[in-house]
Amino acid sequence: MSLRSFLLVPILCISVWAQTGKDSSSVPVPADSSHKGGLLGSLHPIGKDEAIAKGRILSGATLSLIQAQTDDDALDVIIGEIYEAEGYSFTVEAFGGYFIKDALALGLRAGYSRTWYDIDFSLMEDLVDLSQHRKYVSNGFFVQPFLKNYLKVFDSKILYFFNETSLLVEYSYGISQSDDGEDISRTRNRMWTFKFGLNPGLCIMVLDRLAFESSVGLLGLSSSLVEVEENDKTHSEFVYNIVNFTINLLALDFSLVYFF
Repeated sequence: MSLRSFLLVPILCISVWAQTGKDSSSVPVPADSSHKGGLLGSLHPIGKDEAIAKGRILSGATLSLIQAQTDDDALDVIIGEIYEAEGYSFTVEAFGGYFIKDALALGLRAGYSRTWYDIDFSLMEDLVDLSQHRKYVSNGFFVQPFLKNYLKVFDSKILYFFNETSLLVEYSYGISQSDDGEDISRTRNRMWTFKFGLNPGLCIMVLDRLAFESSVGLLGLSSSLVEVEENDKTHSEFVYNIVNFTINLLALDFSLVYFF
């Protein structure tokens, strides 16, 4: 072998090695598809010992009472006066659900509501002097299947965000009586209400399995069918629909929840 051939061998090997390295470096490395962007892609995994893990059961109850009563002095309103008024609105419900997967529960609410008020008022005294004594009482029963999705935004077993999607079906009936000093009028009403809603909220674990939850109405689509009967003679029916896309801070809900 000549000296020229002897020098060509290492030069050829170096050239092949450089080309191989260049080709391998030009091959694109596949991106990690396991990581997703956005809030939902950044959620922390749910541990098997957590309260919202798959196979757990949640249960709880909600109680609300709104009561009002005037004092001895008349209450001035824009178009008249309220001489005496008292009433309350009471709602109690129980609910339960099962976690079909981590942080996702399917459940049902059921409850009872009652409203009562007694009011003595006078409106537009300078024009028609409309004075009445009115009483009203109503009772309602409802069921509400729901789907509840918890969000573990922070790496903590104490604080969770959630959203509850639900469909409420309620039947209620009531009686209203008006007395103007000459005639007494009685009105009976029966109502079916269907409501679809989204309720985001916050869950705080107070103890190992006991939590405090608060939610607010964000989206509400409701439809009601009302039957009205006046003085056992006049009968009428009407349907009305309500669409609400705003946050209703007056519809705050507070519950105690226990996880099994």
